[in-house]
Amino acid sequence: MVDMGRFRSEVARWAGGGSDRSARELAELLGAHTAVLLEGLSDLAAVEALAAGRSRDLAAEGVCVVAMGGAMSVGRYAQILGPSGLGLRLTGLCDERERPFFDRAFNSAPHSGVFVCTADLEDELIRALGSARIEQIIQAEDELRAWQTFLQQPAQHGRPRHQQLRRFMGTRKGRKIRYGRLLVEALGPDQVPAPLDGLFAGL
Repeated sequence: MVDMGRFRSEVARWAGGGSDRSARELAELLGAHTAVLLEGLSDLAAVEALAAGRSRDLAAEGVCVVAMGGAMSVGRYAQILGPSGLGLRLTGLCDERERPFFDRAFNSAPHSGVFVCTADLEDELIRALGSARIEQIIQAEDELRAWQTFLQQPAQHGRPRHQQLRRFMGTRKGRKIRYGRLLVEALGPDQVPAPLDGLFAGL
């Protein structure tokens, strides 16, 4: 079985100016036909969690999910994974403010569309679950004290709860990634945000 993590590493190496040989070999072994381009690791954690919840093995299906380390890299990743590189069909998930980068990158490549979150995926997940459910998850993760301390910060006074929750998830390294997975795992079948659901419908 081909390790998807290894494929991602080789794609990142290629995007950074390295050789394309290993990425091409791994794509062939995977039987890859589609690449899902994501901005970061929290998005990757969410997509992998939803795939697991729906009993889908995306790698076995020939779907390569890649976190690019930022939307500014989408042009380069589309180039190496699309028609001029590995020849894969492209799809992706991004924030509204990053959509122009994705639209330009996908313009000349076969694709299944770009699915857009109004603010970002964390915001979509918080709205889908509701603030009370998110706070239950925070408590279950033994972070209730950290959350209460965060709320005492002057900058958080008077802000809507969903904005406070969104900011809290980005205040410690790794927290956003962890909650990307946890929030998706907490979703009911009818709660999956439209951009994430649409992405999967096209895979």
